[in-house]
Amino acid sequence: MATFVLIHGAGDVGWYWHLVEAELRARGHDTVSPDLPCEDDSAGLPEYAGTVAEAIGDRTDLVVVAQSSGGFTAPLVCDRVAVELLVLVAPMIPAPGESPAGYSAGTGYDREERGRYDDVVALFYQDVPPELAAEALKRGRAQSEARMGEPFPLRAWPDVPTRVLICRDDRVFPAGFLRRVSRERLGTTPDEIDGGHTPALSRPHELADRLEAYAAEEGLLR
Repeated sequence: MATFVLIHGAGDVGWYWHLVEAELRARGHDTVSPDLPCEDDSAGLPEYAGTVAEAIGDRTDLVVVAQSSGGFTAPLVCDRVAVELLVLVAPMIPAPGESPAGYSAGTGYDREERGRYDDVVALFYQDVPPELAAEALKRGRAQSEARMGEPFPLRAWPDVPTRVLICRDDRVFPAGFLRRVSRERLGTTPDEIDGGHTPALSRPHELADRLEAYAAEEGLLR
């Protein structure tokens, strides 16, 4: 069985993954979903990756799964520990030397045609059950921007099999935008599922199915 290392997005907590964790553990897998130090002004991407690596401990057969801005942290984890597979979900996909603060300009996101939503639920959780969306908002944290201008430190993408999974109804990172960025930066065509930006809450069973299938393709389900 595999160990799924689940990395949340900006201003969030490991709880985001709790339904997917339940699905994966029911199938015999191990899971790790630490809270990143996103409120700490002294913490940057290296500290985020260190938090994840510490939570992993001596676990093996690792599948690292990153949601949204977790795409900046996940490759750094792969540079620290032996990872068998990296899965990016509704992700930011950094280029070498690019900072999180510079991602919008670097990818052309700031010029992307997309809907405008003043309501957080309508933007992030449009297809999430209302009680779960309310709980997610209650658990959310402030995201420190103090070190988000620092460059992504890797010179190249880690030598780890990488899959990209995008959401067709994503209002944060539209599917067309992510298809282009995935091709330009990783040379890959992403896989797609229905739903908005937070599939771990709206479609946990389907997302767990996808993650388990990816692990099986890498020979991790022995």
